[in-house]
Amino acid sequence: MSYTVDFKNVSTVGLQSSPVADALAGLRANEARYFMNKYKHEFTVVPASDSKETLDYVNRILKEERGIEFAAKPLQTARLQVENIDWTFVFYEDGLGVNVLYTVDDPKKRAVGFKLSQGMEVPKELEEKKFKFARQKSSLAGTIRGTFFVIKGEY
Repeated sequence: MSYTVDFKNVSTVGLQSSPVADALAGLRANEARYFMNKYKHEFTVVPASDSKETLDYVNRILKEERGIEFAAKPLQTARLQVENIDWTFVFYEDGLGVNVLYTVDDPKKRAVGFKLSQGMEVPKELEEKKFKFARQKSSLAGTIRGTFFVIKGEY
């Protein structure tokens, strides 16, 4: 069942099994606020168990671009197109949020972003790749650590 994320009343709906459920819910709400403020677009998630195609898409990009395969269980996904950008999100049980920004008409603006919920450690899959993380303060999510890489292939 889909869930439209409310960034005014943050809820852990669908994320309860995460050890950092409150922080992950804040991270998800932070994304929802971004889409509402920038694009006037609601942010709706679905259970990962109902979104095999979305997970396959993200997993393919991660594996082919950087050899990354996460051990953490995916809990929810979101997929939307706003203007000329296809956005795909996966929220994992350990508190990780992955997003794929893929412009449909500009191969120079395609990237994968990783955001770590407050309270989670850097996943070993990213630690091994030596990513550098920047910090961002969020009233909804506390301190978010994030990093990204540019997508070189076509997906």
